[in-house]
Amino acid sequence: MPTLRLLALLAVCSLSQAAEVKYDFVPNFLGTPPGKATIGNGHGEIAVDSAGLIYVSVSEKGAGIQVYGKDGKFIKALPLPMSLHGFVIRKSAEGEFLYGAVLGEQRFLKAKLDGTVVMEIKPDAFPADKGKAKDKAGKVGNALKLTNCDVAPNGDIYIVDGYGKSWIFVFDKDGKFKSVFGGPTQMVDGKAFANTHKIFIDVRFSPARLLCLDRGNNRMFHLDLDGSNPQMIANTGLRNPSSASFHGELMCVAEIAGRVSVWSKEGTMVASLGVNDTKGQTNTPRVTPADWREGVVTSPHGITFDNDGNILETEWNTFGRVLRWNRK
Repeated sequence: MPTLRLLALLAVCSLSQAAEVKYDFVPNFLGTPPGKATIGNGHGEIAVDSAGLIYVSVSEKGAGIQVYGKDGKFIKALPLPMSLHGFVIRKSAEGEFLYGAVLGEQRFLKAKLDGTVVMEIKPDAFPADKGKAKDKAGKVGNALKLTNCDVAPNGDIYIVDGYGKSWIFVFDKDGKFKSVFGGPTQMVDGKAFANTHKIFIDVRFSPARLLCLDRGNNRMFHLDLDGSNPQMIANTGLRNPSSASFHGELMCVAEIAGRVSVWSKEGTMVASLGVNDTKGQTNTPRVTPADWREGVVTSPHGITFDNDGNILETEWNTFGRVLRWNRK
């Protein structure tokens, strides 16, 4: 049996074979902006800064990034693009910044936490043979469909073309192109990258690794930061992993086909939250508030741990929905 497949089978063990981690669902945690019944069209991400403030991207004109307090009450909206499909908040010696992939504009941005953009990587900075394509008429256009990004300990920026060909681009801290890997030509366990929805730098390991949520193949795996040495975490029993976050030795995963899962550093699932097995209620943005059930997810799309190890999950939903589980 191939080594990667064996590792995956060993990793996806039952909860009874692992030290289960327990959480309590917190109902009605997140408020809404003034005058709104829901937060708005959700097709993005959620993150928490070092002060505990919660940031949620909303795909509506003028909505920007909504900011909430630790108590879940709306504070303000940052003037950032409406299509921040994926973003992270990272702290460095220079300060704390939001790094985002703007799906609708196919560019990367770095912004202060007040929404001031301090750097961007424009579409023409990507290698022409990866970021351009010809249509049926022979016209060359932009083929990038950027879905997420993260920043390595040395400042290198990783950006994934998750709705395109799943290329993973690497730029230095100043936005200069360095390399590209992944995509339709690199094989992991016999399969090319497909709808690699989001990627994250996993600093639980030394040296850090790149986590790939390869949703089209319903699997998640690590790479070294140069794109080599694939290490499978799981490729069976998943529900289309879409986003992830780290706290201590744990990783939480938003699975768009109806589950939030929590994994140990060793690759064992230690908690399963909000499971939805109702036909037609997962992997869709159309579940209305009337059909939402307390503590049951629909289409998990973004996820984050807060600073205390509690879990916040945002859904792909035209009304917008955020759920919270507190660590026991």
